[in-house]
Amino acid sequence: MDKIKVAVIGTGALGTKHAKNYKLIENAEVIALCDTDIYKAQNFANELGAAFFNNFKKIPLDKIQAVSICVPTKMHFKVAKYFLENKIHCLVEKPITTSIKQADILIKIAQENNLVLQVGHIERFNSAFQAIQDIIIEPKFIETHRLSPFPGRSLDVGAVLDIMIHDIDIILGLVKSQVKHIDAVGVKVLTELEDIANARITFENGCIANLTASRVSDEYMRKIRIFLANTYISLDYFKQEAFIYKKDSGQITKNELPIEKEESLRKELISFLDCVINHKTPLVSGVDARNALSIALKIIKKIHG
Repeated sequence: MDKIKVAVIGTGALGTKHAKNYKLIENAEVIALCDTDIYKAQNFANELGAAFFNNFKKIPLDKIQAVSICVPTKMHFKVAKYFLENKIHCLVEKPITTSIKQADILIKIAQENNLVLQVGHIERFNSAFQAIQDIIIEPKFIETHRLSPFPGRSLDVGAVLDIMIHDIDIILGLVKSQVKHIDAVGVKVLTELEDIANARITFENGCIANLTASRVSDEYMRKIRIFLANTYISLDYFKQEAFIYKKDSGQITKNELPIEKEESLRKELISFLDCVINHKTPLVSGVDARNALSIALKIIKKIHG
């Protein structure tokens, strides 16, 4: 099997995980790493047996077929546009860009060149979520909590674009209805952007979603609760566990779904490579990511005015 030759742009915490996981995938070969932190990234590249570059434009384009873009959000557009214009398939970490205009440009370039543009909304690949998504029909109310201690990274964006956007993407896929109204509040704690945010989204079909995100919590939590007509589903993304509560003869029954726990990032990368090899539309396309970004920006506007 021919291997897809990949470069990883940005070798911070997330880029390092991308590179390490690519090394474990049979049909991937990490050709190059790129980062401005020359000493750290050079040593990591040596460990992987990959070439190192401190400027993404210096990577020989004829040596690679795909890239993972794990740079700060404000750089997503510039880096992705360069590689898409040069006929390289792109996996861009979330959020796709910082503006709808930029997202539309990337989507257009990818479509015109028949390229894969996938965006790293990793929860779509979580085994627990994949186990429940087919049984969710016409949700009535959804509640999400995404909490973590202060990360010290991704501080060029607030909590909405940093972490809440994961839940926005999931909810848009589950509800399948136009957004009618948004209420939101946010608080600055350790940065000049919102570190805690809450949003209440009302959909045209009557479903309501309540989202809470914090990056200054003393605990980790990644949970979603989904209420259907006679069913309640509780899912823990961290533990990859899901429980279904059902009303039955005046009683509530609880059952745990059987879930084969897997590494979500590796599944995401394998899916990306499959799309590149077989010319498939990615599970999280540029259009999907643009839709999530659109709602996230509306929430941010509600918070900051």
